[in-house]
Order: sequence, then C-alpha cells, then structure tokens
Amino acid sequence: MGHGASRLRRIVREVAKFGAVGGAGVLVNLVVFNLVRHTTDLQVVRASVIATVVAIVFNYVGFRYFTYRDRDKSRRTREMTLFLLFSAIGLVIENGVLYTATYGFGWDTPLQNNVFKFLGIGIATLFRFWSYRSWVFRALPAREAAAASEPGPGNGPANPPKTKQQVP
Repeated sequence: MGHGASRLRRIVREVAKFGAVGGAGVLVNLVVFNLVRHTTDLQVVRASVIATVVAIVFNYVGFRYFTYRDRDKSRRTREMTLFLLFSAIGLVIENGVLYTATYGFGWDTPLQNNVFKFLGIGIATLFRFWSYRSWVFRALPAREAAAASEPGPGNGPANPPKTKQQVP
C-alpha cells in the first residue's frame, strides 16, 4: 500500500504543479485574447490563436522549469518538437470550440467569446496534460532518478549524472 500511496501523492503533486502553471497560462491566454480583441480589428478566432501562442510559450517555460524540472532533459530538441506538436493539436482543439460557437452557432458576443474560449482551453488542457506527461516531459528511469536526487560529487548542475550512453 505504501508504493501505491506514494505514487498517488506524486501524481497529485504533479497535477497541482501542472494546474498552477496552467492556471497562470489561462490568465495569460485570456488577458492577451481580450487585449487583442479590444485593441485590434482581428476576427475572434485569429485573436484567440495569437493569445494561445503567447500562452504556449509561457507554459513551456513553466512546465520545463517548475512542473517537470525533475524530468529527463537529455533530448531538448525532441522535447521541444513534441511540445510544439502537441501544443498545436491543443491549439486546434481550443480554437475549434471557439470557431464552432462563433461561426457555427453565431454566438459572438464578448461574453460568449470568453465562455467558449475558456471551455476550449479546458478541453484542450485534458489532452495537453496527458500528452505532455506521456510524451514530452518523460520521467527518468527509476535508477537514474534516484541517482540524480542523491547529493554528492558529480550530481551538481555542471556534472549531470551519467546515463547509459555516457558510460564507457
């Protein structure tokens, strides 16, 4: 039961950190969306796409350096490529909801725009949480994670723990 409880605590902690970064990202997204909508003549979905891109950049920094800072950092190019791929899919989900509400049903008041923007963010967030934790910010194998968390020479920022590929 101890192992299951420990795993549950880790997942709860991960969800809380993801939620903190994601919550701040939602605020960034909605503020930029409303700022662009009210200061430009862009159509609602175009303004939303701009806001989503700004939030994606904000969220990457938060996820990499806060939520998933203990995850594998050895393949940043792969990580960034997958993050952008899954973020783009999330962007389509998020803005597809807004597009459908605005152009499919004609719900185009500022309040309706914000409600469906928020709903789209919520649906896309479920997809993003699954994809980021499963594919982008992958957990280190248990042996490497334990070695990386132990204090001692060779485990500081200048000397990352050796991986299988680094061992002669």
